[in-house]
Amino acid sequence: MTRFAISCHLRAMENIRELSKGERLDWLRLIRSENVGPVTFFQLIARFGTAAKALDALPELARRGGRKKPIRLHPAGQAARELETLELFGGRMVAACEPDYPAALRMIADPPPVLSLRGHAQLLNRDILAIVGARNASAVAIRLTRQIAEGVSRENIVIASGLARGIDTAAHVASLAGGTIGVVGGGLDYPYPKENQPLQEEIYGRGCVIAEQPLGTVPQARHFPRRNRIISGLALGVLVVEASPRSGSLITARMALEQGRDVFAVPGSPMDPRAKGTNNLIRNGAALIESAEDIISALESIRRRPLREPEQPLHPLFDPAQPAEQELDRTRPDVISYLSPTPIEIDEIIRLTGQPPSVILTILLELELAGRIERHFGNRVSIAP
Repeated sequence: MTRFAISCHLRAMENIRELSKGERLDWLRLIRSENVGPVTFFQLIARFGTAAKALDALPELARRGGRKKPIRLHPAGQAARELETLELFGGRMVAACEPDYPAALRMIADPPPVLSLRGHAQLLNRDILAIVGARNASAVAIRLTRQIAEGVSRENIVIASGLARGIDTAAHVASLAGGTIGVVGGGLDYPYPKENQPLQEEIYGRGCVIAEQPLGTVPQARHFPRRNRIISGLALGVLVVEASPRSGSLITARMALEQGRDVFAVPGSPMDPRAKGTNNLIRNGAALIESAEDIISALESIRRRPLREPEQPLHPLFDPAQPAEQELDRTRPDVISYLSPTPIEIDEIIRLTGQPPSVILTILLELELAGRIERHFGNRVSIAP
């Protein structure tokens, strides 16, 4: 996490509290509005104080970013129906400023502003180990995953995974008794793969299932990296059991490292393509794990150094006095000139322009709301395609 990525959501969530019904509706409307992602959401909250005020400001911010047509605000009626449908489904929505929201997830650079959940929310704030790996896992890897998950669960550590085939399924099944968390890529009500529907329904009752996407959302490829950052963000560390060189599990491991989490890997035969990713992780510094005892021992030191917020962000997200319009107009062409289809770190843009962070972040906020830039993991931005 870079220095400018840490301040937005920490400032926006200084007071952990329950939202009122109206505030919850506004939070949901804001994050579901056009071109508003997690980072932008918390920048808006930090700047305007409330989601309601941020919603009022969106049209003008998007216009200043160069948008020609009005930005689409999420309708209040549609947001109210989503909350009602979620409640009828047996779930509820928890916001990032509320006590039931996972504290570890709150610390990452881009936490989901709201999560849909069904099940036992208290599991989200216990010590968690994420286990991920190949969907077409070998029988040996599945057996070892079960042994590790069972052993870790007996030590009062919750297992989190993505409810996919293979390693994910083995990890969930083995940890049902001790507590397991399923993080889905689509809506809370959409099991994927379909064959895991019975398992997901069992986790509703004995564990917890969480989702960033609205109910009824069919999982798409673009959802899974976002799902993976939640899996790693929940956890003290991530264990990768099997992974090919282009596996999504390696994306989870990379995100874990960016989030300051420990990464563990099970070694495998160099003759098996499914072991190439894990062996490479070990080669690059991941802790080698061969048993439940190995991971329990590794987690002990992590459990003694709990995650905490920085005492003071290195730079505020926005200065108390907002940048003058003339200053923004003067700097905006320079910022745009440094952008390209290749992602660039926001810190680099600040360095190149020599402008205060508040000026650059305000300009990027306006450009994103106008649909002219995209944000990427690692606090990077690029021109939108």
